Amino acid sequence: MKFLRILLVGVFALFSTTLLAQQTGTQWSAEVENLGEGYYNINVTAQVPEGLHIYAMGELGGYNPTTITFSSENIALEGETVPSREPHKYFDDIFMIDMGDYEGTVTFSQKVAAHKKNAKVAVTIEWQECSDENCFMGEAELEVKLGKEVAANEAAVAPANEDSAAGGNFWATIIEAILWGFAALLTPCVFPMVPMTVSFFMKGSGNKAKAKFRAIMYGVFIVALYTLPIAALIIITRVVGGDAVTADIFNWLATHWLPNIVFFIVFMIFAASFFGAFEIVLPSKLVNKSDENVDKKKGLGGVFFLALTLVLVSFSCTGPIVGSVLIKATQGEVLTPIFAMMAFSLAFSIPFVLCALFPGLLNKMPKSGGWLNSVKVVLGFVEVALGLKFLSTADQVYHWGLLDREIYLAIWIVCFTLLGFYLLGKLKFKHDSEVKYVSTFRLFAAIGVFAFVVYMIPGMWGAPLSGLSGYLPPLQSQEFVIGSGSTTSTTSTTTESSDLGTVKYGDFLELPLGLEGFFDLEEAKAYAAKVGKPIFLDFTGHGCVNCREMEARVWSDPTVKAKLENDFVICALYVDDKKQVAKEDWVTAANGKVLKTLGKINSAFALEQFGANAQPHYVILDAEGQQLGDARGYNLDVAEFVKWMDNGLALHK
Repeated sequence: MKFLRILLVGVFALFSTTLLAQQTGTQWSAEVENLGEGYYNINVTAQVPEGLHIYAMGELGGYNPTTITFSSENIALEGETVPSREPHKYFDDIFMIDMGDYEGTVTFSQKVAAHKKNAKVAVTIEWQECSDENCFMGEAELEVKLGKEVAANEAAVAPANEDSAAGGNFWATIIEAILWGFAALLTPCVFPMVPMTVSFFMKGSGNKAKAKFRAIMYGVFIVALYTLPIAALIIITRVVGGDAVTADIFNWLATHWLPNIVFFIVFMIFAASFFGAFEIVLPSKLVNKSDENVDKKKGLGGVFFLALTLVLVSFSCTGPIVGSVLIKATQGEVLTPIFAMMAFSLAFSIPFVLCALFPGLLNKMPKSGGWLNSVKVVLGFVEVALGLKFLSTADQVYHWGLLDREIYLAIWIVCFTLLGFYLLGKLKFKHDSEVKYVSTFRLFAAIGVFAFVVYMIPGMWGAPLSGLSGYLPPLQSQEFVIGSGSTTSTTSTTTESSDLGTVKYGDFLELPLGLEGFFDLEEAKAYAAKVGKPIFLDFTGHGCVNCREMEARVWSDPTVKAKLENDFVICALYVDDKKQVAKEDWVTAANGKVLKTLGKINSAFALEQFGANAQPHYVILDAEGQQLGDARGYNLDVAEFVKWMDNGLALHK
């Protein structure tokens, strides 16, 4: 049944998450109706183009309901927002829930009481508009003035941003980017470019100093073509909106369901291409134009267009690799993607620069052949495995329950088993050369792959697999673990724990390793005051790879786990959870925006109180919420972690 649900969501995502490539979309406007005695109606009207629909508010809106937020310290909301008509109601066969949507024109009215004359009210609308084939997430910002009879503003469709964060370790990301850069060199789209590079630079090898300068600039141009577009995006967003806006953009990419599902589909498409189903290439006109300029331009111009040709020609192989590097990098600080792409492109460019400096190296390199297609097929299997991480992130953040740990592991086990058979020549694809015998390299590679499969198999029954902890769904998502039985959940907003009483948000959140704790800081502070223990505050995320590594490799240490169980009150605050909390728990940010989801509230709290926008971020507090000692981030040194915990305990005493 779970496999069927996964397939249904995959098919749905393929046809319904494509961005609408059109200038027009749902248009929003707001009018103010003066009711007298300081009361007003703010009427927000949606004009939905023919052939499109938007989803209803509340539960009938399904996973992406229309939400309208009214923000001003000078007003009080009176009652709920009321639509001008009932939505079209139906039962959705894919998600198996009742849904409602609107077509044409619909108005949403909110009654407010004004505490100040001429008060300005910010109106934020988030919605999803869909046709029969495509869907688009939108956000609009309007402003109305209550002192006037009518104040209307129109806003065009804009991409929606999510204020969430996910973890990332800078140097681990850089090292991974470098390794991907070297791996990209072995793809069949890139390797054949080496002779072209040598041929170009041998033409102008008369002046050695000039030849060396051109070779170095070749590398500089390659790095610039990969790095500058990302740097420009980050710098522009920081100048226009500050660090918070840049972080919002990348965090939205890292945790929101839409980009994660899109990236999952892209990885599957590239994997199919690597297996030989079809070729993904950029328009030949673009590539040919760049190639023509290589010969036409003299000096550095020709060097630049050679670098541009390399980047364009290699796109069909490096595209998913670059995407993987960028998505991993967006889980750290806002500048990490720039350095990650610089590291990737440096590693990618070094062999080309060396061949340009020393053309004789070409004679010592392996020749192109069938082995290049084998590398491409191997990358296809890797793409399938890595692409699941994007689907898993969306699944965890939105609590869909589609890709639990045992299903994820089952797919990986099958995928890498097939890879092992491929390396042994038992599986053949469209463009493969005949494997007359198994080479020593293939044999050792197959042994490594099958050993990896054997390592994963115990995970189907609950083995921790700490080496893969950052890439697998958390162990608590697994239905069956030997010796512990299944976990059941309730439908309330709290759950009963053996020692802690009722735990807020415990119906959909759970600590790793069987630990008990809280998911709301105020509850944790009250309990800490009662038992006289400090609070171990954990800013974490469902999509945080390094959080899972810390839990599997540091928290699981007997000394660390014993201290967490006996000496601390654990409070885990998820910064990327999309669950909307009860209205009384909503928070108004400094910019006037009302934060309604648990992740947004926790993310804003982490940034405002502790300056933390990357996870994991650990802080020890007393029962009053005062910080004890320094904070700690991603670091797998168990001894140092124990020392840090002991320091917090000493300060508490």
